[in-house]
Amino acid sequence: MSVPFWLWAATIGGLIVLLAIDLVIVDRKPHEVTTGEAARWVVFYVACAVAFGAGVWLLAGHDLGVQFFTGYITEYSLSVDNLFIFMVIMASFKVPAIHQHRVLLIGIVIALAMRSVFIAIGAWAIAQVVWIFFLFGAFLIFTAINMVRQKDEDEEYHENLVTRLTRKAFRVTDDYEGHHSIVRKNGKRYLTPMALVIVAIGSADLLFAVDSIPAIFGITQEAFLVFTANAFALMGLRQLYFLLGGLVSKLVYLSQGLAIILAFIGVKLVLHALHEYHVTPAWLEINNWVSLGVIVVVLTVTTVASLAKAKRDPSVVGQSGLSLNATAPEEKAADRTVSDDER
Repeated sequence: MSVPFWLWAATIGGLIVLLAIDLVIVDRKPHEVTTGEAARWVVFYVACAVAFGAGVWLLAGHDLGVQFFTGYITEYSLSVDNLFIFMVIMASFKVPAIHQHRVLLIGIVIALAMRSVFIAIGAWAIAQVVWIFFLFGAFLIFTAINMVRQKDEDEEYHENLVTRLTRKAFRVTDDYEGHHSIVRKNGKRYLTPMALVIVAIGSADLLFAVDSIPAIFGITQEAFLVFTANAFALMGLRQLYFLLGGLVSKLVYLSQGLAIILAFIGVKLVLHALHEYHVTPAWLEINNWVSLGVIVVVLTVTTVASLAKAKRDPSVVGQSGLSLNATAPEEKAADRTVSDDER
């Protein structure tokens, strides 16, 4: 698939416009995102992804269209598992509900920028050597096994290296200063907890990309489709966070379902590499229609089984005590500071 520069530019420009619309409409006046509002935005972003995929299908052929939709569904489903970690981070930093949308928006934009580097490196490596498919496949199978083994471990947030280094490198205020990430006190610049949580969200999502990027390369090796599938999945993730809320904790079999998907894609990558080395016949390779069918079936069964289990046995639902309505300490008038935006 040869993608001209103007199409890359137009696609990235269109994504920026979508983010700008989101920022202007939703974040112009910080407020707590309601379930109805989140639902409308989720439908909007899914519709955008479907329209884009339909365009790929019509203009580039059904095979590439199937690759995009399969990649998009895979990335979106893997992202759902990340929502719980986002909730843990939000609760740990006590992010006010009215500012959580901004945190997710900026954090995910940073994550998409960093993922783009991973995608470029992955596309280059795949173009150079075939054995990279063995590496990706083995890694995905290993990740799947770990997901099953660690399903009963307690979820507790510990600041990662990037967040700890940021905290050490800059002065950080004790309390939130509205929606500002940088403020000035006594002539000195300070980061606020808002900046730290943005760094935490962005860097956490980058870690999630370590398995999601190889997974989507197991579906399509077209860098353009890999990037756009990731972009649409991440853009819709923010609103899905507010829409699902506590429902995520009811998806008790989600880790097992995602583990099956990762293992399946890992096997597909290994079979593809073996075929490239003329070890296995062509019919043994898993085509894109089969991949799409397996992923949709696994996700459907996982969701239905999880909700049924949670209904029969409420004790299996995670009791994390997390809430989307975290509140920050009250700002004291005597400590009011002037941000860069106000100067």
